[in-house]
Amino acid sequence: MSGIFTKSMARNIFYGGTVFFFLLFLALTFDTERELPSRDNSANITPQVAAGKHIWETRNCLGCHTLLGEGAYFAPELGNVYTRRGPEFIKAWMQSQPTGAPGRRQMPNFHLNDQELDDLVAFLKYVSEINTANWPPNIEG
Repeated sequence: MSGIFTKSMARNIFYGGTVFFFLLFLALTFDTERELPSRDNSANITPQVAAGKHIWETRNCLGCHTLLGEGAYFAPELGNVYTRRGPEFIKAWMQSQPTGAPGRRQMPNFHLNDQELDDLVAFLKYVSEINTANWPPNIEG
């Protein structure tokens, strides 16, 4: 190959690279749009799940916890907490906060009533049923 790099060579590399990455972007977009309906679990959204999501958002749970990898890393990942602990544990945990254990980060008590707890548990159950391709990578989140 010649040691001379011409403007036309640079232009061809630029246009060729642009076309290649544009086609790659289109292919990945198509693949994502094809795959998402089989993984999103939207058929299981109920009014109770929506109410639980509202509680999740208004109490700023994402300010401390992560959900499917999104959020803060101050407290545990909750994408699979329903599977790991179950509904009764979640309700008891929410009602017993703060635990008062010295030297530990404490979760505030939001004073949720039974209906709000049921809604939040329904939301966490819904999230645990989303096909996340094995995210989080370990059972404890």
